[in-house]
Amino acid sequence: MSAPRAKAVTHPKDPRGPESGTGGTGATGPAGRGWARAPLYALLLLVGAATGLAGSLVSGALVPLGLLLSLLAAGGLFYGGTYALGTRSGALAPGIGWTVAVLLGVTGRTEGDSLLGGGTGASVFLLGGVALAVICATMPQLPQTGGSAARLGK
Repeated sequence: MSAPRAKAVTHPKDPRGPESGTGGTGATGPAGRGWARAPLYALLLLVGAATGLAGSLVSGALVPLGLLLSLLAAGGLFYGGTYALGTRSGALAPGIGWTVAVLLGVTGRTEGDSLLGGGTGASVFLLGGVALAVICATMPQLPQTGGSAARLGK
């Protein structure tokens, strides 16, 4: 006589059931959702680049308030990406787009023109935006909403 087999434990709302044995990496698991989110990451990358270019213009035009407004917009975009996608890489995509756009604006042309002027304000804008992107990308994982009380640990 053999020992009884242990029954696989799954979440009650798991559509795969206990027989799947995928361990959460199947087509409906976290790995399967990555390709479906690729257009969202591309959109966040482009919006991050646009925010970086607009912030470069605003921070130079309206000296004290423009810097604060552009950093507030960048931080809102980074946190919004994290919140919308529910992952830390939701802040990484617009952060990369923002950083690339601002660095291209800083480098300028051979004639000496640059989109973002030099000085303390430009340095604060560049370093502050990168710091906001890193902060939003390394925040603790957001709490899941709509889950059962047992899953949330209550």
